[in-house]
Amino acid sequence: MKITLPPKAESILNTLQEAGYEAYIVGGCVRDSLLGRKPGDWDITTSALPQTVQKLFRRTVATGIQHGTVTVMLGRDGFEVTTYRSDGTYTDGRHPDSVSFVSSLREDLSRRDFTVNAMAYSPRNGLIDLFGGTEDLKAGIIRAVGNPVERFTEDALRMLRAVRFSAQLGFGIDPETFAAIRKLAPRLTMVSKERIRDEISKLLLSDHPDHFEILADAGITSVIMPRFDEMLATPQHSPFHIYDVGHHTLEVLKATPPTLLQRLTALLHDAGKTEARRTDERGIDHFKGHPALSAVYAADFLREYRYDNKTVEQVTHLVEVHDIRVSPTLPNVRRLIGRVGEDLFPDFLTFIQADNQGKGPLSHQEFAPRFQGTVEAYHEILKNRDPLSLKDLAVGGSDLIAAGIRPGPEMGELLKAMLEDVLEDPSHNTKDYLLGHFV
Repeated sequence: MKITLPPKAESILNTLQEAGYEAYIVGGCVRDSLLGRKPGDWDITTSALPQTVQKLFRRTVATGIQHGTVTVMLGRDGFEVTTYRSDGTYTDGRHPDSVSFVSSLREDLSRRDFTVNAMAYSPRNGLIDLFGGTEDLKAGIIRAVGNPVERFTEDALRMLRAVRFSAQLGFGIDPETFAAIRKLAPRLTMVSKERIRDEISKLLLSDHPDHFEILADAGITSVIMPRFDEMLATPQHSPFHIYDVGHHTLEVLKATPPTLLQRLTALLHDAGKTEARRTDERGIDHFKGHPALSAVYAADFLREYRYDNKTVEQVTHLVEVHDIRVSPTLPNVRRLIGRVGEDLFPDFLTFIQADNQGKGPLSHQEFAPRFQGTVEAYHEILKNRDPLSLKDLAVGGSDLIAAGIRPGPEMGELLKAMLEDVLEDPSHNTKDYLLGHFV
Protein backbone atom coordinates (compact mmCIF):
# COMPACT_ATOMS: atom_id res chain seq x y z
CA MET A 1 0.00 0.00 0.00
CA LYS A 2 1.46 3.32 -1.08
CA ILE A 3 0.51 6.83 -0.03
CA THR A 4 1.70 9.78 -2.08
CA LEU A 5 3.10 12.42 0.26
CA PRO A 6 3.60 16.11 -0.47
CA PRO A 7 7.29 16.62 -1.32
CA LYS A 8 7.86 18.83 1.74
CA ALA A 9 6.37 16.27 4.13
CA GLU A 10 8.47 13.53 2.57
CA SER A 11 11.61 15.66 2.86
CA ILE A 12 10.99 16.06 6.62
CA LEU A 13 10.69 12.28 6.97
CA ASN A 14 13.89 11.81 5.00
CA THR A 15 15.82 14.33 7.10
CA LEU A 16 14.77 12.65 10.34
CA GLN A 17 15.43 9.14 9.04
CA GLU A 18 18.84 10.04 7.61
CA ALA A 19 19.76 11.40 11.03
CA GLY A 20 19.02 7.98 12.51
CA TYR A 21 15.46 8.51 13.82
CA GLU A 22 12.12 6.92 13.03
CA ALA A 23 9.59 9.18 11.36
CA TYR A 24 6.08 8.65 9.97
CA ILE A 25 3.08 10.65 8.85
CA VAL A 26 0.34 9.86 11.33
CA GLY A 27 -3.32 10.25 12.18
CA GLY A 28 -5.89 11.98 10.02
CA CYS A 29 -3.68 12.37 6.96
CA VAL A 30 -3.16 8.61 6.82
CA ARG A 31 -6.88 7.98 7.33
CA ASP A 32 -7.92 10.46 4.64
CA SER A 33 -5.31 9.20 2.18
CA LEU A 34 -6.59 5.63 2.54
CA LEU A 35 -10.13 6.89 1.95
CA GLY A 36 -9.10 8.80 -1.16
CA ARG A 37 -9.79 12.14 0.53
CA LYS A 38 -7.42 15.11 0.43
CA PRO A 39 -5.79 15.60 3.85
CA GLY A 40 -5.96 19.06 5.35
CA ASP A 41 -2.77 18.62 7.38
CA TRP A 42 0.21 16.31 7.27
CA ASP A 43 1.26 15.55 10.83
CA ILE A 44 4.47 13.71 11.58
CA THR A 45 5.50 11.56 14.53
CA THR A 46 9.12 10.72 15.30
CA SER A 47 11.45 9.12 17.82
CA ALA A 48 13.57 12.30 17.78
CA LEU A 49 13.25 14.59 20.79
CA PRO A 50 11.86 18.10 20.22
CA GLN A 51 15.27 19.73 20.75
CA THR A 52 16.74 17.42 18.12
CA VAL A 53 14.00 18.34 15.66
CA GLN A 54 14.79 22.01 16.24
CA LYS A 55 18.47 21.40 15.46
CA LEU A 56 17.77 19.41 12.30
CA PHE A 57 15.64 22.10 10.62
CA ARG A 58 16.50 25.70 9.93
CA ARG A 59 13.11 27.22 10.76
CA THR A 60 10.94 25.81 13.54
CA VAL A 61 8.27 27.10 15.90
CA ALA A 62 7.91 25.63 19.40
CA THR A 63 4.11 25.41 19.13
CA GLY A 64 3.64 22.77 21.82
CA ILE A 65 7.11 21.79 22.88
CA GLN A 66 5.98 20.80 26.40
CA HIS A 67 3.91 18.09 24.72
CA GLY A 68 6.63 17.26 22.21
CA THR A 69 5.36 19.25 19.23
CA VAL A 70 7.55 21.43 17.01
CA THR A 71 6.26 23.02 13.82
CA VAL A 72 8.78 22.75 11.00
CA MET A 73 8.49 25.58 8.49
CA LEU A 74 9.36 24.88 4.87
CA GLY A 75 8.64 28.03 2.93
CA ARG A 76 5.18 29.16 3.96
CA ASP A 77 4.04 25.65 4.91
CA GLY A 78 4.12 24.38 8.48
CA PHE A 79 4.25 20.71 9.50
CA GLU A 80 3.70 19.60 13.09
CA VAL A 81 6.37 17.13 14.17
CA THR A 82 5.65 15.41 17.50
CA THR A 83 7.90 13.12 19.48
CA TYR A 84 6.57 9.65 20.36
CA ARG A 85 4.92 10.04 23.75
CA SER A 86 2.70 8.45 26.34
CA ASP A 87 0.28 10.47 28.42
CA GLY A 88 0.04 10.54 32.17
CA THR A 89 -3.20 10.76 34.13
CA TYR A 90 -5.97 13.16 33.08
CA THR A 91 -7.09 14.74 36.34
CA ASP A 92 -9.23 17.35 34.62
CA GLY A 93 -10.62 14.99 31.97
CA ARG A 94 -9.22 17.23 29.25
CA HIS A 95 -5.43 17.38 29.29
CA PRO A 96 -2.75 14.94 30.48
CA ASP A 97 -1.12 16.04 33.73
CA SER A 98 2.20 15.05 32.18
CA VAL A 99 3.64 13.45 29.07
CA SER A 100 6.59 11.12 28.74
CA PHE A 101 8.63 10.80 25.59
CA VAL A 102 9.00 7.18 24.52
CA SER A 103 10.96 5.32 21.89
CA SER A 104 8.13 3.02 20.78
CA LEU A 105 5.74 3.87 17.97
CA ARG A 106 3.27 1.35 19.44
CA GLU A 107 3.10 3.28 22.70
CA ASP A 108 2.50 6.50 20.82
CA LEU A 109 -0.28 5.05 18.65
CA SER A 110 -1.94 3.36 21.62
CA ARG A 111 -2.73 6.73 23.26
CA ARG A 112 -4.68 7.98 20.24
CA ASP A 113 -8.47 8.26 20.18
CA PHE A 114 -9.81 6.00 17.41
CA THR A 115 -8.40 3.16 15.38
CA VAL A 116 -8.88 5.03 12.10
CA ASN A 117 -6.69 7.82 13.53
CA ALA A 118 -4.03 5.50 14.97
CA MET A 119 -2.19 4.53 11.80
CA ALA A 120 1.24 5.67 10.64
CA TYR A 121 2.99 5.53 7.29
CA SER A 122 6.38 6.12 5.75
CA PRO A 123 7.63 5.30 2.24
CA ARG A 124 10.43 3.23 3.81
CA ASN A 125 8.31 1.12 6.17
CA GLY A 126 4.86 1.27 4.62
CA LEU A 127 1.64 1.33 6.62
CA ILE A 128 1.77 0.68 10.36
CA ASP A 129 -1.67 -0.38 11.55
CA LEU A 130 -1.55 -1.99 14.99
CA PHE A 131 -5.18 -1.60 16.07
CA GLY A 132 -7.27 -2.59 13.05
CA GLY A 133 -7.72 0.86 11.56
CA THR A 134 -7.87 -0.34 7.95
CA GLU A 135 -10.51 -2.94 8.82
CA ASP A 136 -12.62 -0.29 10.53
CA LEU A 137 -12.22 2.03 7.53
CA LYS A 138 -13.51 -0.72 5.26
CA ALA A 139 -16.38 -1.48 7.64
CA GLY A 140 -17.21 2.19 8.16
CA ILE A 141 -16.80 2.07 11.93
CA ILE A 142 -15.54 4.55 14.52
CA ARG A 143 -13.95 2.49 17.29
CA ALA A 144 -11.92 3.66 20.26
CA VAL A 145 -8.32 2.46 20.56
CA GLY A 146 -8.20 -0.07 23.40
CA ASN A 147 -10.67 0.44 26.24
CA PRO A 148 -13.17 3.16 25.27
CA VAL A 149 -13.96 4.01 28.89
CA GLU A 150 -10.28 4.77 29.44
CA ARG A 151 -10.04 6.84 26.25
CA PHE A 152 -13.08 8.96 27.13
CA THR A 153 -12.08 9.29 30.77
CA GLU A 154 -8.75 10.71 29.58
CA ASP A 155 -10.38 13.31 27.35
CA ALA A 156 -14.14 13.73 27.42
CA LEU A 157 -14.14 15.69 24.16
CA ARG A 158 -13.35 12.44 22.35
CA MET A 159 -16.98 11.43 22.79
CA LEU A 160 -18.12 14.41 20.76
CA ARG A 161 -15.30 13.77 18.28
CA ALA A 162 -16.57 10.22 17.75
CA VAL A 163 -19.92 11.53 16.54
CA ARG A 164 -18.26 14.29 14.54
CA PHE A 165 -16.07 11.74 12.71
CA SER A 166 -19.13 9.58 12.07
CA ALA A 167 -20.78 12.60 10.44
CA GLN A 168 -17.76 13.60 8.40
CA LEU A 169 -17.06 10.08 7.17
CA GLY A 170 -20.59 8.70 7.09
CA PHE A 171 -19.55 5.93 9.52
CA GLY A 172 -21.34 4.11 12.31
CA ILE A 173 -20.03 3.91 15.86
CA ASP A 174 -18.83 0.65 17.38
CA PRO A 175 -21.38 -0.57 19.98
CA GLU A 176 -18.86 -0.84 22.82
CA THR A 177 -17.55 2.64 22.02
CA PHE A 178 -21.11 3.99 21.87
CA ALA A 179 -22.00 2.39 25.21
CA ALA A 180 -18.99 4.09 26.79
CA ILE A 181 -20.14 7.43 25.41
CA ARG A 182 -23.62 6.97 26.90
CA LYS A 183 -22.04 6.13 30.25
CA LEU A 184 -19.58 9.02 30.33
CA ALA A 185 -21.42 11.80 28.47
CA PRO A 186 -21.89 13.85 31.70
CA ARG A 187 -18.11 14.34 31.79
CA LEU A 188 -18.46 16.80 28.91
CA THR A 189 -19.17 19.46 31.54
CA MET A 190 -15.39 19.39 32.12
CA VAL A 191 -14.64 20.48 28.56
CA SER A 192 -14.30 24.13 27.55
CA LYS A 193 -17.12 25.75 25.60
CA GLU A 194 -14.71 26.66 22.81
CA ARG A 195 -13.65 23.04 22.23
CA ILE A 196 -17.28 21.91 22.20
CA ARG A 197 -18.15 24.75 19.81
CA ASP A 198 -15.49 23.64 17.34
CA GLU A 199 -16.79 20.07 17.32
CA ILE A 200 -20.41 21.20 16.91
CA SER A 201 -19.40 23.37 13.95
CA LYS A 202 -17.43 20.59 12.27
CA LEU A 203 -20.33 18.17 12.70
CA LEU A 204 -22.82 20.67 11.30
CA LEU A 205 -20.59 21.41 8.31
CA SER A 206 -20.17 17.72 7.48
CA ASP A 207 -21.97 15.77 4.76
CA HIS A 208 -24.20 14.26 7.46
CA PRO A 209 -25.34 17.09 9.76
CA ASP A 210 -28.35 14.98 10.71
CA HIS A 211 -25.91 12.88 12.79
CA PHE A 212 -26.72 15.52 15.38
CA GLU A 213 -29.42 13.02 16.34
CA ILE A 214 -26.69 10.59 17.38
CA LEU A 215 -25.61 13.17 19.95
CA ALA A 216 -29.09 12.87 21.45
CA ASP A 217 -29.08 9.06 21.30
CA ALA A 218 -25.73 9.08 23.09
CA GLY A 219 -26.89 11.41 25.84
CA ILE A 220 -24.55 14.20 24.72
CA THR A 221 -27.22 16.79 23.89
CA SER A 222 -28.58 16.42 27.42
CA VAL A 223 -25.28 18.01 28.49
CA ILE A 224 -24.48 20.46 25.67
CA MET A 225 -27.95 21.31 24.29
CA PRO A 226 -30.85 19.98 26.40
CA ARG A 227 -33.24 22.02 24.27
CA PHE A 228 -32.66 19.62 21.37
CA ASP A 229 -33.98 16.71 23.45
CA GLU A 230 -37.08 18.82 24.14
CA MET A 231 -37.41 19.50 20.40
CA LEU A 232 -37.40 15.76 19.67
CA ALA A 233 -40.19 15.38 22.22
CA THR A 234 -42.31 18.23 20.77
CA PRO A 235 -44.87 17.01 18.20
CA GLN A 236 -46.29 19.17 15.43
CA HIS A 237 -49.87 18.09 14.87
CA SER A 238 -50.43 20.34 11.89
CA PRO A 239 -51.57 19.97 8.27
CA PHE A 240 -48.23 21.46 7.23
CA HIS A 241 -45.90 19.17 9.18
CA ILE A 242 -45.08 15.45 9.20
CA TYR A 243 -42.24 15.51 11.76
CA ASP A 244 -41.80 16.53 15.37
CA VAL A 245 -39.76 19.70 15.89
CA GLY A 246 -36.47 17.82 16.34
CA HIS A 247 -36.78 15.63 13.26
CA HIS A 248 -38.03 18.58 11.21
CA THR A 249 -34.83 20.34 12.28
CA LEU A 250 -32.73 17.38 11.14
CA GLU A 251 -34.45 17.39 7.74
CA VAL A 252 -33.77 21.11 7.37
CA LEU A 253 -30.12 20.58 8.30
CA LYS A 254 -29.81 18.07 5.44
CA ALA A 255 -31.45 20.50 3.01
CA THR A 256 -29.26 23.52 3.78
CA PRO A 257 -25.94 24.19 2.04
CA PRO A 258 -22.83 23.55 4.18
CA THR A 259 -22.18 27.03 5.51
CA LEU A 260 -22.04 27.78 9.21
CA LEU A 261 -24.69 30.49 8.86
CA GLN A 262 -27.17 28.15 7.18
CA ARG A 263 -26.49 25.13 9.39
CA LEU A 264 -26.62 27.04 12.70
CA THR A 265 -29.82 28.75 11.56
CA ALA A 266 -31.27 25.34 10.71
CA LEU A 267 -30.32 23.92 14.10
CA LEU A 268 -31.81 26.81 16.04
CA HIS A 269 -34.66 28.20 13.93
CA ASP A 270 -37.47 26.32 15.71
CA ALA A 271 -35.91 25.93 19.15
CA GLY A 272 -38.58 28.25 20.57
CA LYS A 273 -41.39 25.92 19.55
CA THR A 274 -40.93 23.93 22.75
CA GLU A 275 -42.18 27.00 24.65
CA ALA A 276 -44.67 28.28 22.09
CA ARG A 277 -46.69 25.11 21.42
CA ARG A 278 -50.41 25.38 22.05
CA THR A 279 -52.99 22.79 20.99
CA ASP A 280 -56.49 23.92 20.00
CA GLU A 281 -59.79 22.12 20.56
CA ARG A 282 -59.38 20.27 17.26
CA GLY A 283 -56.02 18.84 18.33
CA ILE A 284 -54.02 21.08 15.98
CA ASP A 285 -50.77 22.53 17.30
CA HIS A 286 -49.94 26.22 16.94
CA PHE A 287 -46.61 27.91 17.62
CA LYS A 288 -47.45 31.60 17.72
CA GLY A 289 -44.44 33.78 18.45
CA HIS A 290 -41.93 30.96 18.08
CA PRO A 291 -39.48 32.90 15.83
CA ALA A 292 -38.89 35.52 18.54
CA LEU A 293 -38.53 32.84 21.22
CA SER A 294 -36.17 30.87 18.96
CA ALA A 295 -34.07 33.98 18.36
CA VAL A 296 -33.67 34.55 22.11
CA TYR A 297 -32.59 30.93 22.60
CA ALA A 298 -30.27 31.10 19.58
CA ALA A 299 -28.49 34.17 20.91
CA ASP A 300 -28.04 32.56 24.33
CA PHE A 301 -26.77 29.28 22.85
CA LEU A 302 -24.32 30.93 20.45
CA ARG A 303 -22.93 33.20 23.13
CA GLU A 304 -22.60 30.29 25.55
CA TYR A 305 -20.41 28.50 23.03
CA ARG A 306 -18.38 31.61 22.24
CA TYR A 307 -19.34 32.13 18.62
CA ASP A 308 -18.16 35.43 17.21
CA ASN A 309 -20.42 38.47 17.30
CA LYS A 310 -21.10 38.51 13.56
CA THR A 311 -22.25 34.88 13.60
CA VAL A 312 -24.47 35.52 16.62
CA GLU A 313 -26.01 38.58 14.97
CA GLN A 314 -26.64 37.01 11.57
CA VAL A 315 -27.94 33.66 12.80
CA THR A 316 -30.19 35.28 15.39
CA HIS A 317 -31.63 37.65 12.79
CA LEU A 318 -32.31 34.89 10.26
CA VAL A 319 -33.99 32.84 12.98
CA GLU A 320 -36.16 35.81 13.92
CA VAL A 321 -37.33 36.51 10.35
CA HIS A 322 -37.39 32.97 8.93
CA ASP A 323 -41.16 32.55 9.23
CA ILE A 324 -42.19 35.80 7.51
CA ARG A 325 -44.33 35.09 4.46
CA VAL A 326 -45.77 37.72 2.11
CA SER A 327 -47.75 37.79 -1.08
CA PRO A 328 -45.02 38.21 -3.72
CA THR A 329 -45.94 41.62 -5.06
CA LEU A 330 -43.10 44.03 -5.74
CA PRO A 331 -44.00 46.38 -2.85
CA ASN A 332 -44.31 43.46 -0.43
CA VAL A 333 -40.98 41.96 -1.47
CA ARG A 334 -39.30 45.37 -1.19
CA ARG A 335 -40.59 45.60 2.39
CA LEU A 336 -39.45 42.05 3.06
CA ILE A 337 -35.94 42.79 1.82
CA GLY A 338 -35.86 45.83 4.07
CA ARG A 339 -36.93 43.74 7.06
CA VAL A 340 -34.47 40.92 6.39
CA GLY A 341 -31.60 43.10 5.15
CA GLU A 342 -30.17 43.33 1.67
CA ASP A 343 -27.00 41.45 2.54
CA LEU A 344 -28.83 38.55 4.21
CA PHE A 345 -31.70 38.25 1.77
CA PRO A 346 -30.04 35.61 -0.47
CA ASP A 347 -29.38 33.52 2.66
CA PHE A 348 -32.99 34.08 3.72
CA LEU A 349 -34.26 32.72 0.40
CA THR A 350 -31.95 29.72 0.62
CA PHE A 351 -33.00 28.97 4.15
CA ILE A 352 -36.77 29.24 3.75
CA GLN A 353 -36.55 26.84 0.83
CA ALA A 354 -34.66 24.34 2.99
CA ASP A 355 -37.10 24.92 5.85
CA ASN A 356 -39.99 24.04 3.60
CA GLN A 357 -38.33 20.81 2.50
CA GLY A 358 -38.54 19.64 6.11
CA LYS A 359 -42.32 20.04 6.18
CA GLY A 360 -45.18 18.09 4.61
CA PRO A 361 -46.78 17.89 1.13
CA LEU A 362 -49.39 20.58 1.82
CA SER A 363 -46.66 23.04 2.76
CA HIS A 364 -44.67 22.12 -0.35
CA GLN A 365 -47.74 22.73 -2.50
CA GLU A 366 -48.54 26.14 -1.04
CA PHE A 367 -44.93 27.29 -0.75
CA ALA A 368 -43.73 26.70 -4.32
CA PRO A 369 -45.69 29.39 -6.22
CA ARG A 370 -45.19 32.00 -3.49
CA PHE A 371 -41.46 31.30 -3.35
CA GLN A 372 -41.10 31.45 -7.13
CA GLY A 373 -42.95 34.74 -7.20
CA THR A 374 -40.73 36.13 -4.44
CA VAL A 375 -37.56 35.14 -6.29
CA GLU A 376 -38.79 36.70 -9.54
CA ALA A 377 -39.76 39.91 -7.75
CA TYR A 378 -36.39 39.99 -5.99
CA HIS A 379 -34.50 39.75 -9.29
CA GLU A 380 -36.64 42.50 -10.80
CA ILE A 381 -35.99 44.73 -7.77
CA LEU A 382 -32.25 44.16 -8.11
CA LYS A 383 -32.40 44.85 -11.85
CA ASN A 384 -34.27 48.11 -11.32
CA ARG A 385 -32.11 49.09 -8.33
CA ASP A 386 -35.23 49.97 -6.38
CA PRO A 387 -34.82 51.84 -3.08
CA LEU A 388 -35.14 49.51 -0.10
CA SER A 389 -34.11 51.39 3.03
CA LEU A 390 -33.75 54.86 4.53
CA LYS A 391 -30.25 55.20 3.12
CA ASP A 392 -31.70 54.89 -0.39
CA LEU A 393 -34.11 57.80 -0.02
CA ALA A 394 -33.54 60.86 -2.19
CA VAL A 395 -34.17 62.96 0.93
CA GLY A 396 -32.04 62.89 4.06
CA GLY A 397 -31.96 64.52 7.45
CA SER A 398 -30.10 67.58 6.19
CA ASP A 399 -32.81 68.18 3.57
CA LEU A 400 -35.51 68.07 6.23
CA ILE A 401 -33.57 70.42 8.52
CA ALA A 402 -33.27 72.84 5.62
CA ALA A 403 -37.05 72.55 5.19
CA GLY A 404 -37.58 73.51 8.83
CA ILE A 405 -37.96 70.06 10.44
CA ARG A 406 -36.10 69.69 13.71
CA PRO A 407 -34.12 66.52 14.45
CA GLY A 408 -36.03 64.14 16.69
CA PRO A 409 -38.94 61.67 16.67
CA GLU A 410 -40.96 63.76 14.22
CA MET A 411 -38.16 63.64 11.65
CA GLY A 412 -37.78 59.88 12.12
CA GLU A 413 -41.48 59.26 11.58
CA LEU A 414 -41.45 61.50 8.52
CA LEU A 415 -38.58 59.57 6.95
CA LYS A 416 -40.37 56.28 7.65
CA ALA A 417 -43.49 57.58 5.94
CA MET A 418 -41.44 58.63 2.94
CA LEU A 419 -39.80 55.20 2.78
CA GLU A 420 -43.17 53.45 2.94
CA ASP A 421 -44.40 55.55 0.04
CA VAL A 422 -41.26 54.83 -2.00
CA LEU A 423 -41.44 51.10 -1.29
CA GLU A 424 -44.92 51.15 -2.77
CA ASP A 425 -43.84 53.19 -5.79
CA PRO A 426 -40.10 53.71 -6.40
CA SER A 427 -40.80 56.45 -8.96
CA HIS A 428 -41.68 58.69 -6.01
CA ASN A 429 -38.07 58.62 -4.83
CA THR A 430 -37.20 62.17 -5.88
CA LYS A 431 -36.43 65.13 -3.71
CA ASP A 432 -39.12 67.26 -5.31
CA TYR A 433 -41.83 64.65 -4.81
CA LEU A 434 -40.92 63.74 -1.24
CA LEU A 435 -40.51 67.30 0.01
CA GLY A 436 -43.60 68.41 -1.88
CA HIS A 437 -45.86 65.68 -0.47
CA PHE A 438 -44.51 65.19 3.04
CA VAL A 439 -43.20 68.60 4.21
